[in-house]
Amino acid sequence: AYAIDPISGAHLNPAVTLGVFLAGRLPAKDVIPYWIAQVIGGVLASLALWIIVSGQVGGHTTGFGANGWDVTKWGVSSAFLWEVIGTFTFVTVILGVTAEKHSTAFAGLVIGLTLAGLHFAIIPVTGTSLNPARSIGPALFSGTAAIGQLWLFIVAPLIGGAIAGVVAKARIFEKD
Repeated sequence: AYAIDPISGAHLNPAVTLGVFLAGRLPAKDVIPYWIAQVIGGVLASLALWIIVSGQVGGHTTGFGANGWDVTKWGVSSAFLWEVIGTFTFVTVILGVTAEKHSTAFAGLVIGLTLAGLHFAIIPVTGTSLNPARSIGPALFSGTAAIGQLWLFIVAPLIGGAIAGVVAKARIFEKD
């Protein structure tokens, strides 16, 4: 986040981009180009990982890093709700610590620790997405199960990010 913030605002996640846009902090003309770049980045990162893993003797080239839930343990509603709530929390923290009147030099640290905490909580259920671009890349290299569940890892984070953006725009969490 610290390294690329001056370039793109550290937008690596379409759900964050949507939240920032709906909060009124990103022009509409930037949303689609950011989303395209984010998805391309996710696919290229997954391709690089696939090439690395396929070069390992006896290595496997399926299933790595793809999101998904075990349908024998979790229902789609559990997976969906976790991803919406997790992304809402993540984007709310981002919008809070980067707001003009609340900004801090530690914003990247707070954001990173929040993401780590959310991963610890959600990994057992879905593998934790919170980022459609991060989910699309691995799914393309992981086979039919990941592709079949991919819709959830696009839709749920976008809903969570959108809710966070609307809440931030409404200034619900701000003191007067």
